This record gives sequence, structure tokens and C-alpha cells, in this order.
Amino acid sequence: MHDLNFFIKRHLYLKKIKDKIYIFCVIREKFYLFTQEEVIRQYIIFLLKQIKNYKNSNIWVEYPFKINKLNKRLDILVQFNKKPHILIECKTPKTPITQKTFDQISIYNKTIQAPFLMISNGINNFIFRIEKYKKRFSFLKHIP
Repeated sequence: MHDLNFFIKRHLYLKKIKDKIYIFCVIREKFYLFTQEEVIRQYIIFLLKQIKNYKNSNIWVEYPFKINKLNKRLDILVQFNKKPHILIECKTPKTPITQKTFDQISIYNKTIQAPFLMISNGINNFIFRIEKYKKRFSFLKHIP
């Protein structure tokens, strides 16, 4: 993976409004409050676009959906051939990735049905393929 600090210094578009810093999202084409989670979200978008050549139209950010009538939002959903391809959950660098995080993305994926899942806090990245018929998953070294 590319260096997060390099990304922050070279690729983020920031602006300050009334003592608050905002970060530009190239997918949503809008500024959002600069938070650690938003930086990770933009970092993953950068990797998807620059390294894997996904188009903006294939990347959905903060995508709303429902689980048992509860409104939820996916951090990032990558579409491929108009179908869910990679479901991505972003956490802050201070947030440890635990079993609870894996449970969260697994529950989301019961509705979304993406063949690939990714969890990132910018330090640790877990990418895995869902093997639906074998009812297991296998870890990958790179974003598909």
C-alpha cells in the first residue's frame, strides 16, 4: 500500500472555513469536515482510482441502504459491471480493527452481496474474498 503520510501531503485538497478544515471528496464533488475517518476514506478512494484505475462512476461513497428497516451507510462500495464488487469499511487510525468490525461488514454484506470486502484504518488493511458456496473467506494481499 502507498504511504498514508505521502498521500496526505501530496493529494488532499483542503480548505479552511471559519477555523474548521474541510477535505474535498472527488467522488461526491464536495467538501467534508476533516476527520480522521474522512482522510482514510479519501485515501482508499485515491488507491482505487490511481492504483486500480476504477472510475468515479464505479465508486459510491456513504451509500445509504437498509438492514431490518434501519437506515445505514456504507463507507465505500465499488461497483463492477453494475453489481457490487468491493464493500469497504473505513475506521480511524486510532480505531483497532476487531472481531466487531468484521461482524459489522459481514452483516452489511448480507444485504449488499459483494464478493470482496475490505476493512482499513489506514494502518491495517484487511482485504478478503467471500467464498459464498464454501461459506468461508480468504485473505488477499491486494485490492482486486
